[in-house]
Amino acid sequence: MTNPTFVKAELLRSLHVPGSPLIVPNVWDAVTARIVAQVEGVKALATASHSISYAHGVRDGEGLTVDQAVEAASRIIAATELPVSVDFEKGYSETPKGVEENVARLIEAGAAGINIEDSIGEAKAPQFEIGDAAKRVAAARAAANVSGIPIVINARVDTLATKGGNWEEAIQRANTYLDSGADVIFMLGLNDEDSIKRALDEINGPISVIGKPGGVPLKTLAQLGVSRVSFGPGTLGLTLAHLASAASALVDLAAYPDELAFEY
Repeated sequence: MTNPTFVKAELLRSLHVPGSPLIVPNVWDAVTARIVAQVEGVKALATASHSISYAHGVRDGEGLTVDQAVEAASRIIAATELPVSVDFEKGYSETPKGVEENVARLIEAGAAGINIEDSIGEAKAPQFEIGDAAKRVAAARAAANVSGIPIVINARVDTLATKGGNWEEAIQRANTYLDSGADVIFMLGLNDEDSIKRALDEINGPISVIGKPGGVPLKTLAQLGVSRVSFGPGTLGLTLAHLASAASALVDLAAYPDELAFEY
């Protein structure tokens, strides 16, 4: 009998198609997972560590313990039949071996994919040395190989998200991570069409980017050949903005917001 997580991981992999990108509105708990999963056209889910951390009242940047992170992911995975890619920050360990062990726990919980980033602290800089970062990606792949589950590793490159980030280094990191077992490169700092085109030309694999107001439109991202678009904590911001607007209307004795009757 085929392992359900294996099937989900293979499905998630197949959804990364240049020109027809996987759109993953990020979720942070069981209820947001259920709501987004019910939307027609949604084919997979992705968590956002920032949103999960803030929902727990702690800072982003591994403010959660690894146990809390795995538990939060488990609740989300259990809430839907869709593949779930888990934002696993830096792997919640200082060593590649620890990353391997922690990713193995995520796979056991049913994760079909993971994000792993290459910055050391809460901010986007400094980053691990390229070789060290690559070993952490390789450790995540080793966990997948041992489990027999071909999880999709979305390796984040933070170089261009910092002031003065070097383009050549960013590309070197991206291709090194792909060689180390990553499937997709999540490149931060690609803020215009020209940089996206250049990255697509120079990176030897699929590219994932963040979608945001003022950024490159979704249809254009598809036309350029991007394979995946996520929204990070933006979906939490969107939700909180609607909640704040509704609360303001209610205390002002205004008309009931239509969404107050939403059934979930």
